[in-house]
Amino acid sequence: MPIVTAGELPLFRFQTLSEYPVVHGISTRRGGVSRPPWATLNLSHTKGDDPAHVAENHRRLCRALRVAPEAVVTAFQVHGRRVAVVDTAQCGQQQAQCDALITDAPDVPLMLRFADCTPVLLYDPRRHAIGLAHAGWRGTVAGITAATVTALVQEFGSRPADLVAAIGPAIGPCCYAVGDEVVSQVHAHLADAETLLPQVNGHPHFDLWTANAQQLSACGVRTIEVAGLCTACQRDWFYSHRAEQGQCGHFGAVLALSNGAGQ
Repeated sequence: MPIVTAGELPLFRFQTLSEYPVVHGISTRRGGVSRPPWATLNLSHTKGDDPAHVAENHRRLCRALRVAPEAVVTAFQVHGRRVAVVDTAQCGQQQAQCDALITDAPDVPLMLRFADCTPVLLYDPRRHAIGLAHAGWRGTVAGITAATVTALVQEFGSRPADLVAAIGPAIGPCCYAVGDEVVSQVHAHLADAETLLPQVNGHPHFDLWTANAQQLSACGVRTIEVAGLCTACQRDWFYSHRAEQGQCGHFGAVLALSNGAGQ
């Protein structure tokens, strides 16, 4: 497992993003204070966990990444394609009904939560801007990853070829069996649907990793790192809504420009 220790917490970090002036990390389920079924580093306030435990888990993650808890910008995620543009005025706030956040403001940490859906992290080293997206099957079909690239282009003048992209741990095609609704939506909205819907033991499975990587490539993004970690297979490290029948917490992805990124 490509996990590093940051302070008291194990975190997943991408090799490509680690070469740039950004703070980033994907938490695991370890190192927190929540009790089962949320054990232990649950970051979700909506799963029935003790709010005091969730708050302490947030503090531990922020301390490990050396970001200010009061500055973190989050989102009320709805499995759509809306992208919110944020800066220092939104520090400490939750953005309403969106599934991606972008900023070019240093020290405005972005955080989204996951438990099988796909984290997509984006950094523009030329314009010093970042984006963070949450792509479940609905968001992937709706094109949230492409919408985030487009928002970076429109808001900050990013060029897709300059972007560094990273696709984080999510449920893999090995475990993500899907039904007729998903199959029909993939065929209706995504290119190369047959590749994205491999047959496993006679049942279609959806490859979220490849679907989002293809969206990035179609936008012109050239540098794409894929973690290739299945949350359902790696339940000792990550939460999995599917494998745990919804009785679990959420891990987080955090991305921020460091102090020197705009200098």
